[in-house]
Amino acid sequence: MHQIHLLSPRRFSIAAALVAVVLWSSAPLLAEQARDVAPLPLAALTLLAGALATMPLSRREPTRHLSVSWRFAIWLGLPLLTTGAVSSYFIGMRLAPASDAALITYTWPVLFILLSQWLTFGRVRFASVLGALIAFSGAALLMAPEAGGSGEGSLAGYGFAALAAVCWALYSWLCQATPVSLSPLMPRILLIASVITAAAFLPFAEGHVALPDNTTLLAGLAIGLGPFGIAMVAWDKALRFGRASVIGSLAYGVPVLAAAFLVLAGMSVLDWRLPIAGALVVGGCLQAGRR
Repeated sequence: MHQIHLLSPRRFSIAAALVAVVLWSSAPLLAEQARDVAPLPLAALTLLAGALATMPLSRREPTRHLSVSWRFAIWLGLPLLTTGAVSSYFIGMRLAPASDAALITYTWPVLFILLSQWLTFGRVRFASVLGALIAFSGAALLMAPEAGGSGEGSLAGYGFAALAAVCWALYSWLCQATPVSLSPLMPRILLIASVITAAAFLPFAEGHVALPDNTTLLAGLAIGLGPFGIAMVAWDKALRFGRASVIGSLAYGVPVLAAAFLVLAGMSVLDWRLPIAGALVVGGCLQAGRR
């Protein structure tokens, strides 16, 4: 009698990656549901929820053997980059169309590839440069004057979305370069990031801060539990059991799927530029990641 394996390691890794991709794609839709909360308090709430969601992974991971610079990078650099990425992401989606901001933010894999090659080899491959140009041409298409909602507010939103992409690229490179596993440290990193984000909001708070309604609060918690909690765990498992090149390519579908969710929910208008820009971003990322 043959033993039947429901999921091979390869299929399990792909399934886990798809879970992460779907959860990441839901972030813009959930953020639209939480529009009543200002971006910085929303970022602080989601990071706190992410810390709670990843708490089962927490265990004491010795970092005393690391140099002072590495400990500084882990306990301050990573939280600051997380704060910048999440806060800029939410601000960008408030000032510009959410689907456009999400698409621009998810050019970060290209930036990550370029940064890794430059710091590792001291040069950047032509294929990666070509992929970056293709991906950024898709982002530039969204910023064309003809695009809906163009203006100073939208341009500022695009700028914050680009800043989020830079922060995510730097965060990913630092995670890759860190000599210790970060999974057991993730709850504390997210908690520090939440405190930093809340502290950054205090100077802008006028008097007391009104509590959000139940729907808004649930949406904010869902972002932290899903995209910044379960998705991080699923992505770690996917990379652990599967081929990074195959798993990584699935992440390029996040902006397209996120835009589809917004259109289906009636929160975004399907403009002809959006699918073309999505194809350019995905194609550019795939080109940049070619061996």
